Amino acid sequence: MARWAIAIHGGAGVDPNLPEHRQEEAKRVLARCLQAGVDLLRAGATALDVVEAVVRELETDPCFNSGRGSALTRAGTVEMEASIMDGRGRRCGAVSGVSTVKNPVSLARRVMDKSPHSYLAFDGAEDFAREQGLEVVDNSYFITEENVSMLKLAKEANSILFDYRIPLAGADTCSALAAAVEGHGSNGMVMNGLPISIYAPETVGCAVVDSNGFTAAATSTGGLMNKMTGRIGDSPLIGAGTYACGHCAVSCTGEGEAIIRSTLARDVAAVMEYKGLPLQEAVDFCVKERLDEGFAGLIAVSGTGEVAYGFNCTGMFRGCATEDGFMEVGIWE
Repeated sequence: MARWAIAIHGGAGVDPNLPEHRQEEAKRVLARCLQAGVDLLRAGATALDVVEAVVRELETDPCFNSGRGSALTRAGTVEMEASIMDGRGRRCGAVSGVSTVKNPVSLARRVMDKSPHSYLAFDGAEDFAREQGLEVVDNSYFITEENVSMLKLAKEANSILFDYRIPLAGADTCSALAAAVEGHGSNGMVMNGLPISIYAPETVGCAVVDSNGFTAAATSTGGLMNKMTGRIGDSPLIGAGTYACGHCAVSCTGEGEAIIRSTLARDVAAVMEYKGLPLQEAVDFCVKERLDEGFAGLIAVSGTGEVAYGFNCTGMFRGCATEDGFMEVGIWE
């Protein structure tokens, strides 16, 4: 039998001044969700069931940017997206523009298992969720007071706000935010030519190989604070934010537009297959060579039970565990 392994993430790009209590809160959530996945794997659960269950837990906790606690659009609403992929036969399901489904990753799983399609969005995804009997809630369920405040700051600074969870010090917070945006923009920190603020997206994801050697991956996000309504990032795009096959399973996080351009998740599998690189070397190669000027990170597991991660920005919320007893939760290098 193969060795099982699991890796999870809560976003790449972390403010180096993140308060200690926020770091500890994030690590507690990661440790709890990682342990839930380990318990399932020890009980013989399939990789597909584990990634769905773990990402559901991450979506339910408002600590990260998925499900409850998702970033807000310019209109002050939540539009979520998620994907899931089964390495067996490379089956996949994805959703975008979801606004009432409590756990978007489970809707992505239903799209894969119960529909003739791989990807549903907006009203079609919402209608399908109701047909499938998935739990739905009012959009207000996903909105936290903290995110309402941060959207206000982002609008006043006229910025797509990545680092929407770290309050800026000082009485004039809006001016401080505007200054941060201007400073980062002048240093070349841009998205499609537009300046962005401090980089700290907090998408969630999970990659697993089970004791039968089957892989799966899932990714879920609320996207960017102050994003245009209708914006779709990398998280629901198979091959960009999520990928699984016989070689590995991958979930990405970071600047979605850069991840899309680089087809980052698929590239990890491709360099393993075509260049013959082991997992960590494949991850390192893709993070270094495929992102151009973008900032991102990823987690991965191999079909033989290895775990790996990589990022080219400051920190990544992450955790991993293997059947031989290794377990780690971390943020920094």
